[in-house]
Amino acid sequence: MSDTYDSGSIQVLKGLEGVRKRPAMYIGGTSAEGLHHLVYEVVDNAVDEAMAGACDDIFVELLSDGSCKVTDNGRGIPVDLHPTEGKSSLEVVMTVLHAGGKFDSESYKVSGGLHGVGVSVVNALSEWLRVTVFKNGKAHFQEYRRGIPAGEVRLISGAEEVTQRGTVVQFKPDPEIFETCEFSFDTLCSRLRELAYLNRGLQIRILDERDSSKNTFKYEGGILEFVQWMNKGKSPLHEPPFSVDVERDGVRVEVALQFNEGFTSNVFSFANNIHTQEGGTHLSGFRSALTRSLNNYLQRETKTNGGKLSLSGDDVREGLTAVISVKLSEPQFEGQTKAKLGNSEVRSVVEAVIGDYLTDYLDQRPTEAKAILAKCVSTARTREAMRKARDVARRKSALESGTLPGKLADCSDRDPEKTELYLVEGDSAGGSAKQARDRAFQAILPLKGKILNVEKATPTKVLGNDEVRTIITAIGAGYGTDFNPEKVRYGKIIIMTDADVDGAHIRTLLLTFFYRKMTDLLLQGRIYIAQPPLYLLRKGKVAIYAYDDHEREQKLAQLGDDPSKVYIQRYKGLGEMNPEQLWETTMDPVSRTVLKVSLEDAVEADRIFTILMGDEVELRRQFIETYADTVTNLDV
Repeated sequence: MSDTYDSGSIQVLKGLEGVRKRPAMYIGGTSAEGLHHLVYEVVDNAVDEAMAGACDDIFVELLSDGSCKVTDNGRGIPVDLHPTEGKSSLEVVMTVLHAGGKFDSESYKVSGGLHGVGVSVVNALSEWLRVTVFKNGKAHFQEYRRGIPAGEVRLISGAEEVTQRGTVVQFKPDPEIFETCEFSFDTLCSRLRELAYLNRGLQIRILDERDSSKNTFKYEGGILEFVQWMNKGKSPLHEPPFSVDVERDGVRVEVALQFNEGFTSNVFSFANNIHTQEGGTHLSGFRSALTRSLNNYLQRETKTNGGKLSLSGDDVREGLTAVISVKLSEPQFEGQTKAKLGNSEVRSVVEAVIGDYLTDYLDQRPTEAKAILAKCVSTARTREAMRKARDVARRKSALESGTLPGKLADCSDRDPEKTELYLVEGDSAGGSAKQARDRAFQAILPLKGKILNVEKATPTKVLGNDEVRTIITAIGAGYGTDFNPEKVRYGKIIIMTDADVDGAHIRTLLLTFFYRKMTDLLLQGRIYIAQPPLYLLRKGKVAIYAYDDHEREQKLAQLGDDPSKVYIQRYKGLGEMNPEQLWETTMDPVSRTVLKVSLEDAVEADRIFTILMGDEVELRRQFIETYADTVTNLDV
């Protein structure tokens, strides 16, 4: 480090150089998540046109050359001379940060892209970008190379008197920036479907030129249809869902909710189409109004409970699926990721709207109201019974006392950022893992058999399961609504099961448990899946491991021309490996391979878990038939 710190040490990054220097500041990272964020930025501009009433069709194309094209039929980016910059407004929008039409309330009353950095960031991080604007009967075009104009904005010859209007943005992500430049059709579909639900009547199409996959999303029912789609297979208690769409004090409030017979809560909040994963004032207002409205109705129905029972927030949210969407002109998001809405006035608006309309709904629909109330009261009584049971045996329970389970082989390090917990299938493999591990930072918890399927179990039954209680105690951060991520005892929780059908089932049960009861572990990226080898190939003193059939054939070729001289062992389970082999292949951080479980789309994850682990056999059969051809590893 130099001791000199003067004017020569101050760097001035011109134009979009700062974006290329620190892309994570603008799109969150350079992984697949950041790559798809480029598409979202362009699409969000088109959606803003739709919210302004100027666009009703958006077309996303994934092209065979690796580029993406987004076409809308909005008003088109302005192309006339900018009054202060001395060049086309189109070039200003594409090359200058914090330049756009979203900083006042004239061009866009409501917008998600208030930072004004969206499309210019896409331009900066693209190998090339081409934009065509159809406006006033003319077609204007400009091309850029890594954010730098390759020429002036020009009219496209032969395109005079065009009737088309709108903007076409085509870009190719820069391989110098991104770890991967391959777009995922499924990932984009999830976000586009969400946007279509949130903007009633807007048509969003997507075509993947690489394999001809395509989809069209358009929902006249808006978020009401969204809730029905999420609740499919969950035995709703009332039809149709409760819904409200009203503007009050400059805030448009859209809410749809429906209770089902399940035990999990799925409440998703949005502000100007942005998924606020950490909630905010709109979610707080909704929760407060929901609890108060149902309690008020309950008190009027004194015959139900004698007026003695009071519902908590947890009681009224069990089995609830809801979408809260607010649209306002000046949203205040907390942080660059816009994960939480901070506008204080929104809470009172949402609370008042939901309080008024939900009260009317309950009064006017006594059958639906009684079904909802019965569900909430049952939950409250179960909660009270569980509380009393815990009070009676509070010092006898390992879950309450904090005593670690006896079969847990804990590590000596207490720093959660350095430690790992292996959840191992079976006592035999658990014993081998205990011998193989590094005792300083690796803890081992053997699991006996298959844990409970929490998708179909009551909270009482879940906590009554020995293996579930053991996992909760070992992790040390609580459970369900009481889960505190700051108390997690391990930085990584690694699921290690056999490479067979039973192992896959146990893995799925564990993932279901973590998704439903400890979701923050997935959001924080703490859940991993171990990848033990499937084969040992030995020729003389040379031993090589292969993790699948394809790799086995590659390794056989490396060992020589005569496969008959190579001893091949197929591992049927973890217990067949000695501790040295298990350490070398599966547990040594230097040589092992582990898969990180991410939660990119909470809505789709909820739907899949419901289908695969819920009660609806027909939905599960349809899912298996749909995706049977895509299965690559099937143990029969």
